Amino acid sequence: MLVPNDLRYSRDHQWVRVEGDLLRVGITEFAQEALGEVTMVQLADVQTTVAAGDEMGEIEAFKAMTDLYMPVDAVVVEPNAALAVTPTAVNSDPYGQGWLCTVRPSSAADVNSLLDAQAYLELIGYTNG
Repeated sequence: MLVPNDLRYSRDHQWVRVEGDLLRVGITEFAQEALGEVTMVQLADVQTTVAAGDEMGEIEAFKAMTDLYMPVDAVVVEPNAALAVTPTAVNSDPYGQGWLCTVRPSSAADVNSLLDAQAYLELIGYTNG
């Protein structure tokens, strides 16, 4: 299970990558595997303010439709428009081309409240050894 060490993770299976004063947000490999093949991604519009834990969009797969939750208090800067054409990028490259959106956090320190890679691995039941 790929869980990059340079990212932070929410308990709702989103990952966050710090990019200067912005954050790039996506769903984890664990989450996309649980969903199955993604058929549609709908995200909050640009300049939408979303509180941590609140819905920022929806993701649909053959198995289920589920809500996507914002990992930190933030304003949406850029939804990944490519997902409208190729939603399966979430499956094939969840930490790369399959990112969901870029956001401006209300406080940069909020990232520190998220799980590190080891804590996320423990959350999903993976342990060393």
